[in-house]
Amino acid sequence: MQPPLENESSVLVFTLSGLNETMENRLVFLSFTAMFYPLMVFCNVTVIFTIILHKKLHEPMYVFICNLCVNGLFGTSGFYPKFMYDLLAHDHVISYAGCLIQIFVIYSSALCDFSTLTVMAYDRYLAICRPLEYHSIMTNQMVFKCIIFCWLAPFVCMSILILLISRLTLCGATIEKLFCEIWAVAKLSCFSTTLNNVFGYIVILTYFGHAVFIFCSYIHLIRKCIKSIEGRHKFMQTCVPHLLSLLNVTVALLFDVLYSRYGSKNVPQGVRNFMALEFLLVPPILNPLIYGLNLTIIRQQVIRMFFKKQVGIS
Repeated sequence: MQPPLENESSVLVFTLSGLNETMENRLVFLSFTAMFYPLMVFCNVTVIFTIILHKKLHEPMYVFICNLCVNGLFGTSGFYPKFMYDLLAHDHVISYAGCLIQIFVIYSSALCDFSTLTVMAYDRYLAICRPLEYHSIMTNQMVFKCIIFCWLAPFVCMSILILLISRLTLCGATIEKLFCEIWAVAKLSCFSTTLNNVFGYIVILTYFGHAVFIFCSYIHLIRKCIKSIEGRHKFMQTCVPHLLSLLNVTVALLFDVLYSRYGSKNVPQGVRNFMALEFLLVPPILNPLIYGLNLTIIRQQVIRMFFKKQVGIS
């Protein structure tokens, strides 16, 4: 009797073909990335340290904003360093293990964005609709549990998805994107990927359910806030940036997920690359900017931190 075949992939290296048709513009892409990535890191780090260093900002809303910025750094670290290396290299390859790690980092970060925005919506609901109970509910222990939820749930979901991918036997090694993506690897499978698809759609529906929940909760908040001038001001100050972040990450990730499964190959590669990168380009730079510029207390602390001598603050 023959031993059962092991369900292991013989693929050791993947080829990333996303740059094949646009290599003549690689110096332009490299210049843009070399400016954009440090700027994105600087903006996020500035908001993180501003919140950490000033006790006035040690409140749940600002802690969650800090978590959003930390997550932005985490997710983009899985793409930009490798992308810049590929722009300088002739062969655009990534190891099998490196591909799975990149998938885990990029997509667990995207899911963490949804989780963080969900707990931020809950925080705003308590602050505006139940202000007398806010501090008794949103304790330090509750904030800690929310932060754990933001990271643990995406990590668990992505770990399961990575395990499901790793069990596939692959019959190809070319990924038609700039980075490794779950569906792009699953499409290379020699056999059925039904289990991967079912669990993948469960995760997608769960997290887009988060977005629907947040939008519904904000309808309730709007009804509450329009009753007073103070309520309208609080909504515009703290909730509108949150809604912008949510709308941006939802549309970007939804587009990436749907296009990777149902998109046409007739679309020019440059357009496909931009659409695939939108959720790695816009949210990481938009989040620190809209919160840092719109929230007065963060903006004031940033100005004091960088222009301490000029404004005469001791």
